[in-house]
Amino acid sequence: MNLKKILAGAVAAGMLWCNCAVSAAALPQKQSPMRDITTAELVKDMGIGINLGNTYESCGDWIAQWGDGTPESYETAWGSPVITQQMIQGYADAGFDTLRVPVAWTNLMGDNYTISDSYLSAVQEVVDWARDCGLYVILNLHYDGGWLANFPTDKENCMEKYKRIWTQVSDAFADYDDYLIFESQNEELGWESLWNRWGGTEGKAESYALVNEINQTFVDIIRSSGGNNPQRHLLISGYNTDVELTCDSLFQMPDDPAHRCAVSVHYYTPSGFAILEEDADWGKMRSTWGTDADFEELNRNMDLLKTTYVDKGIPVIIGEYGCPKKNKEEESVRKFLSSVCGAAYERDMCPVLWDITDLHYDRNNCKMYDDTLMQQLLAVKGDSDKPLLGDCNGDGSVSAADLVLLQKYLLGVESLPKDAAALADCNGDGTVNGLDLAVLRQTLAQV
Repeated sequence: MNLKKILAGAVAAGMLWCNCAVSAAALPQKQSPMRDITTAELVKDMGIGINLGNTYESCGDWIAQWGDGTPESYETAWGSPVITQQMIQGYADAGFDTLRVPVAWTNLMGDNYTISDSYLSAVQEVVDWARDCGLYVILNLHYDGGWLANFPTDKENCMEKYKRIWTQVSDAFADYDDYLIFESQNEELGWESLWNRWGGTEGKAESYALVNEINQTFVDIIRSSGGNNPQRHLLISGYNTDVELTCDSLFQMPDDPAHRCAVSVHYYTPSGFAILEEDADWGKMRSTWGTDADFEELNRNMDLLKTTYVDKGIPVIIGEYGCPKKNKEEESVRKFLSSVCGAAYERDMCPVLWDITDLHYDRNNCKMYDDTLMQQLLAVKGDSDKPLLGDCNGDGSVSAADLVLLQKYLLGVESLPKDAAALADCNGDGTVNGLDLAVLRQTLAQV
């Protein structure tokens, strides 16, 4: 661990105490043998997840130009603070089971497509921290500056680069246990230069065939590697990770001698709500979600994934789902995120929330910004009995009404409901006083 991370970790440790819910002795060891479980059983055990977004997948020539040549210059380029062990522990403490770590492996890359030792070590450190607190980890090759767009026109060089990346990554993590999953790519497998889905079928078969070839190459590389890799559970990127396109019969899962592959799709539907923060030339922004038509669309897409894959024994991971909060109704954000999570989970899929700095998880204080949202996500997997601190009136949410009640209680003019009194202890120090009022006020100000 370098000095910068030691200092960042020490500061974080001095500012807050993060409680690990599982003892270190009970945790699976990183280099233990692979368990005798199917990928479907593994995906079920992966519960609900969150992405470490806009961190190790940050990329751009300007970072190399203005950075200091260290992994941290990329790690922080898109707004993230330096990642610490306390941040990763906070995901587990919040109730997540899986952490997806997107990576741009060409950052600081040397000759012959050689991955930087320092960059690999930085990613490996985060994987180790996640494993130390019992999280599953999905490690992928992300957008990475967009070089995968050149596959149709420069296939030989792109394939060599792809092979070199996964050969090195699989070798570096060969001895890790089955709590580490490799993902073949992100959203870039599928090319409009070959086929435009809105313009007929010309080039469609060619584009799908190239996607299938790349995914097969990925499986072949991992299975021919050493350590635990011949039995490692793998995540196969769907066609542009689009639900409908991935459910097309032209998309084929790779031949895998271990029979341990799941398929990855992303869910940002409807795009007017889940992507746009303002009107664009291709669509109109929506600030609300939750109509009958919205739920019908969600269930239709999830049912399509279930019948195409899950019911046929091919597990599904929703590698990303999410929406922005800017220009969105707060309750609609909660309803959308919890509904997508629930619709996936109840169909035996693992939903992994897309998150970046200052969106859903507070990387400085190692906790979710919105406790109510987190409780709704935990309720999806039947784990909603975690106390919702700040819910002073016991109505199942934290709002201005709780702030007013707590103020009245401290002034001695109103009592707290018996069943909710403990929830007024917002900072968890065992007493209810003005400090709890300050914490609650700050929490509501951040929502």
